[in-house]
Amino acid sequence: MKSMQKGFTLIELMIVVAIIGILAAIAIPAYQDYIARSQASEGPSLADGLKTEITDNLQNSKCGNSTMGGKYATVAVIDATIAAGATPQCSVQVTYHNGISAKIAGKKLGLLVQSNGSIIAPATAPANTTTDIDTKYVPKALLP
Repeated sequence: MKSMQKGFTLIELMIVVAIIGILAAIAIPAYQDYIARSQASEGPSLADGLKTEITDNLQNSKCGNSTMGGKYATVAVIDATIAAGATPQCSVQVTYHNGISAKIAGKKLGLLVQSNGSIIAPATAPANTTTDIDTKYVPKALLP
């Protein structure tokens, strides 16, 4: 009598391990980008919390010197641009903390808060700010 084979052969197990490896190679970098984008969104959210104060100050032709800290970033109002005939706006510097996603840790994002309350991340960093974060991590609603 012949005995029946039970279980998986070595080849079948190797194929399953290879498939899992390929899926992990695709999923892990995508998940790391997702984490970086979600952590990077905190900076503009903090700036949104300062928006009312900044727009009130812009009515008096100043920006103030507000700072707000969060879990992943710190936001500081830097400078005012109040030129004749131009839209009054304040430069805001977002600085991401260390110890978060390596893709944004220690990076900076310069934002502009305009007198109408809109917040934008211009293609070039606003006055007295630095932008060195990759634009793929900046929320799409802020990009020009």
